[in-house]
Amino acid sequence: MFDKILVPLDRSDHSRRALDVAIQIAKKFDGKLTLVHVYSVVTSVIIRESPPLAMPYAPSIYASKFEDAARKEGNSILADSKRRAEAEKVEAEVMLREGHTVQEIIRVTKEDDYGLIVMGARGVSRIREMLLGSVTDGVMHHVDCPVLIVR
Repeated sequence: MFDKILVPLDRSDHSRRALDVAIQIAKKFDGKLTLVHVYSVVTSVIIRESPPLAMPYAPSIYASKFEDAARKEGNSILADSKRRAEAEKVEAEVMLREGHTVQEIIRVTKEDDYGLIVMGARGVSRIREMLLGSVTDGVMHHVDCPVLIVR
């Protein structure tokens, strides 16, 4: 039933608690975890004014540095989380994706047959949630498997 569990991760406390719950479920059902972190790098925001204003703007030389830093942070989150799972004798694979968080999590669930998604109720930034919409809400309304939301 819960042999394949997807766990979207960031650095939030909710995310860490979701991982702990997912580990316990995997142990009980002899399941395997797939730990996923989605990063995105926004290099410019267009503000609709007359004349159009782009701010903040990051030249492409800086965009690659932002992307490298985001990728490094994502790999760190995944490595730490994998160590936590394996310390509990739970098999875990990691997946780093670039893009819109909700869309990438939905894409991952369509690529494989997960029995459960375990995710935190909130992510790192409340401001980001208000601007982009809740990741948790977006995921739970667009996937076919059960979603366990951990507070």
